[in-house]
Parts: sequence; structure tokens; C-alpha cells
Amino acid sequence: MERKKYVIIMAAGSGTRMGAGMPKQFLELDGKAILHRTIEVFLEACPGISVVTVLPQDHIGYWREYCLDHNFICPQILVPGGITRFHSVRNALARVPEGALVAVHDGVRPLLTVKFAKEMFDKAEGVDGLIPVTPCTDTIKVLEKNGDVLSAMPGASADRSVLYGAQTPQVFRSEVLKSAYAMAYDTAFTDDASVVEKYGKSLSYVIGERLNIKITTQEDLVLARAVLSVR
Repeated sequence: MERKKYVIIMAAGSGTRMGAGMPKQFLELDGKAILHRTIEVFLEACPGISVVTVLPQDHIGYWREYCLDHNFICPQILVPGGITRFHSVRNALARVPEGALVAVHDGVRPLLTVKFAKEMFDKAEGVDGLIPVTPCTDTIKVLEKNGDVLSAMPGASADRSVLYGAQTPQVFRSEVLKSAYAMAYDTAFTDDASVVEKYGKSLSYVIGERLNIKITTQEDLVLARAVLSVR
């Protein structure tokens, strides 16, 4: 029996690196808020999917008004963020049942394609967790910081051929993810995959999409607008 699909949209950040007057997830991208575009990808990829949107507590009202003003008819479970990303995901998982297939996706990754979002859910049906990654293409330098200066660490090197960057959506069996997030918080938890790995589960990986970028700076916003203009 096919599992019910859920997506947790992580949009509780303050967006300080963007330097804008509001959190970056609410900034306009080609006529729509970034968060709006992100959610639309999943609604198109998986009709009937349940959306859990994690927001800053003081912007929940703003988002409700935005959806009303823009006729964005999407039933959402709105959840306030926690003190860290880990606690925000844990808050959201309280609204996800056992026996579901749940994706966790950054609200500021609106360039994910509908095709890839659907493929992630399809491929995740038979595994505990599925993580999209992209191969590292730059030459990697292992450096240490001495004041304002970066210096090479003698004898330290990194093999680019085995290095990959993790993306979202990361898709899991809900009972696996909920059990993993019942553990105590650890500063080593940088994404959902790191939590599930610490819990002792093996994960599967697929090559992600190069343009599925996380919009964190003004330069990222410029790139996203350029991508949308040619799609």
C-alpha cells in the first residue's frame, strides 16, 4: 500500500545574510514569494500531499495574510519554529503520522523541479531515507583561520572525488525520522540525514539537481531570477 505523502517546508529562518527588510522566504521571486514557489513545486509533483510549513512565530499571521491576498489556496499545517533547525523539524514531526513518507525541504529552495520532487518520493518508497547530493567540482583546500588570515594545514588534504554536497528534499519513512528526532539534540546535527545516521539507520543517496540552490544571499536571488527567466 502506498504511503501517504507529507512535506515539511522549513521556513523559520530570519534571513540575516540576505540583508533584506524581511526573512528571505517571503521575498518576491518573479511575482511570488520564494516560499510560495517552493510549496507549489510539491503541490504539482504530488497532488494530495499534506504540507507542514514551519515559520517564525511572529510571521505566521503575515503568511496567512499573504496566502489570502494572493489566492494561494493550499491547506497547510502552520508550525512555529524552534530554537534550532533540529527543534523546528521536531515541532513539525509532531503533526506527521506514523506510516507516512515525509520529505523535509528548505523553504528557500524554489528551483527544485517538479520532476525531481516526484522522483524523490517514488525512489524513497523502498528505503528508510533518501538524500539528494551533488558532486563537489571545485578544488578543495583544507585551511585554518589565524585571525583574518587563512593558512594551509600541513599534511591535510581532501579528495574531491569522494566529496558531495547534501541538498533537500530529504525523504524518509516517517516512523524512522520521528524516532531519530526523539533523541537529544547534538550540535553535530546539520541536516536530517545527520540525525538519522546518528540514530543508526543506513541512508540511500541519489544525484540531485545542480540548480536546486538554497537562496541565502542577494547573489543567489539574482541567479534564481535568471534561471526562472529561461525556464
